Amino acid sequence: MSESTLAGQFFGAAIGLLERVRDEEAANIEAAGEAIADTVASGGRVFAFGAGHSSLAAQDVVYRAGGLALMNLLNVPGVMGVDVMPATLGSALERVDGLASAVLDSSPAKPGDVLVIISLSGRNALPVEMALNARALGLKVIGVTSVAYATETKSRHLSGTYLKDHCDIVLDSKIAVGDAELSADGVEAPFAPASTVVTSALMQAMVATAAGGLAERGVEPPMLRSGNVDGGHEWNGRVMAEYGDRIFYRYRY
Repeated sequence: MSESTLAGQFFGAAIGLLERVRDEEAANIEAAGEAIADTVASGGRVFAFGAGHSSLAAQDVVYRAGGLALMNLLNVPGVMGVDVMPATLGSALERVDGLASAVLDSSPAKPGDVLVIISLSGRNALPVEMALNARALGLKVIGVTSVAYATETKSRHLSGTYLKDHCDIVLDSKIAVGDAELSADGVEAPFAPASTVVTSALMQAMVATAAGGLAERGVEPPMLRSGNVDGGHEWNGRVMAEYGDRIFYRYRY
């Protein structure tokens, strides 16, 4: 595909960002994967949270083929953006003080668990408070965010801080403020966001590192297989039976 086309330009921009995070975030990805491997090996649980479109990358690592069975979605009703009407309500809820505390207090997360918090801007009250409260409860926090927002925007949390300021490990997506890679004559607003592509890649790289880290420890990584290959359902059933006390996206009888 020619880079003279808008589609080609977008692919070029996305590939460039993927190469940057591969090269510049390698150490942080390794640290995040090892933290998850340590937690799983010691009997802990792993959670992922994101609001708005950041929730897509969180959902992408939960209950999926080739994924870590123990990755659980920490769900906050209404903040996924497109699951409520009007959709703008999700953005408003991200700015509500105190919501994160209520969510964590009613969640199954315990000290020693890992919480991955995804927020592109990292500036809203919800992800900042989620990180603050999670660490206060004894969880290890991995943040996936664009560090650029901390220097080019104003925090919406009372403390004036950002998600990156309250994490044990930060993965920087390198996404520019505004999350739009292209501009063109006749299109008044910048367009073609790449944050979902890059953030999902960071999450999958982190999970892959965790799987390798578990194997190195002599622990078989509890990975899920596709239900669309022969034997996939049976495999997944065995994994879920063995690790059922650490999986929260299914009913337990």
